[in-house]
Amino acid sequence: MSELETQQYLFDLQGYMVLEDVLSSDEVVTLNRLIDAQNLPQPGLEAGLIRRFGSAAGAGPEGPGFLEWGKPFCGLLDHPRIMPILRFMLGECFRLDRIYGIYMREGTTALGLHGGNTPYSPGEYYHVRDGRIHNGFTVVAWNLTDTGPQSGGFICIPGSHKSNFKIPKEILETPEKAPCAVIPEVRAGSVVLFTEALTHGTAAWRGKHQRRSLLYKYCQSQVAWSNKRVKLPKTVELTPRQKILFGEPANPGNFFPSLFEPEFEKDN
Repeated sequence: MSELETQQYLFDLQGYMVLEDVLSSDEVVTLNRLIDAQNLPQPGLEAGLIRRFGSAAGAGPEGPGFLEWGKPFCGLLDHPRIMPILRFMLGECFRLDRIYGIYMREGTTALGLHGGNTPYSPGEYYHVRDGRIHNGFTVVAWNLTDTGPQSGGFICIPGSHKSNFKIPKEILETPEKAPCAVIPEVRAGSVVLFTEALTHGTAAWRGKHQRRSLLYKYCQSQVAWSNKRVKLPKTVELTPRQKILFGEPANPGNFFPSLFEPEFEKDN
């Protein structure tokens, strides 16, 4: 069995996966330096949008968001390590729907569990037919600092993207005490990929260091979360394939080209 087949199996089984050491330490330093240059306000201690930065489209106003902050952010759009995985998660034709960063400091409270396939949400579907995954939204979360059980960060209930019953109240209200919920260990430079159909959230932050993650949310090309759009950055020239990711929603194949045509692969 190939590595991609193993990854596909584990993603279908769990609803998420961790791809380790995608970025070098130098790349992580560069991205953090560019964020520092924005002189962002101190992250708040309350859960919610106050912990977000550089947002665009469904999670904030239309525009390029943090993509305008430099080429390193744009290079993550179709990074060669994530594209083959997005291919089996979303197919040949997908688009960028939303972006935002998350930052937290010690004492920042949790963002409760949300998403999940039950009750069914038409915009956050997940099913498999004819050996192919059909998945509304996939999140690619790039860690720029370490997260894990000791400090906090991404939390989820593995397998919940295929659940048939409503989440019990005691698990929803206190997920960190529930044995079914996990906070995976994710080092800086590593990536968490998960389907929005997975029940997930953000655990309270206990780390002494600031948490920083960049979230890129992709969807099948015919899907859109809202009528707002991420816009092309004006300060960075994108590759032809990267530009396709900003296209308007359209039926895959008929109105939206495959992102894996040979000419696009040559660019990478």
